[in-house]
Formats: sequence, C-alpha cells, structure tokens
Amino acid sequence: MSAYLIANVVIKDNDKFKDYMKATPPIIKKFGGRFLVRGGDFQICEGNWNPERLVVVEFESMQKAKQFYNSPQYKAIIHLRQSSAYTEWVFVDGLPTSLNHTSC
Repeated sequence: MSAYLIANVVIKDNDKFKDYMKATPPIIKKFGGRFLVRGGDFQICEGNWNPERLVVVEFESMQKAKQFYNSPQYKAIIHLRQSSAYTEWVFVDGLPTSLNHTSC
C-alpha cells in the first residue's frame, strides 16, 4: 500500500533551501519515492488552512517512507531544511489498491 509524505513548508532562507531542494530528489528516488506536488499554485476551497508551499511525495509503502526519513543520506541534509524553513510533515497511508477501483 502506498504511503504519502505531506508537508507544508514556510521558507525562511531561499538560498539554503535551494541546496536542500537539489539534494533531496535522488534520496527520495532511492527509497522508491516520487514527487506528486512540489510547490505550485493552490486554491483554498474550505476552512482556514492556509499553507505556504505544499509538498506531496508518494512512497511504495510506509516502511519505505520511514526508511527514507531515517536514512543516513537524508540525515546528512536534514539540517539544510531545518535551518532554512519551518515545516510541518506527516506520513499517511494510502488506500489499499482494491479500494482505488470501482466496478461498473
């Protein structure tokens, strides 16, 4: 079952955060992840949530998402994110494949 990293990012230091953005994709790919959303325009439809920059990464499983986060490769660059941005992160399980299909 897929798992997703969903993050809200408030960038404080653009130059340092760009270094983080360059370093992250190969590590995510190594753990079977892929970006689905990486910033971009959004529209608030309901509620008071007002994220600044949304990021959504799909992983093959929750195990792979946690392996990414706890990997030595990611730990070596996490300081770039933590010192250049305020972030809120969650990992969430996706739906089982059987629930993603409807029958006619």
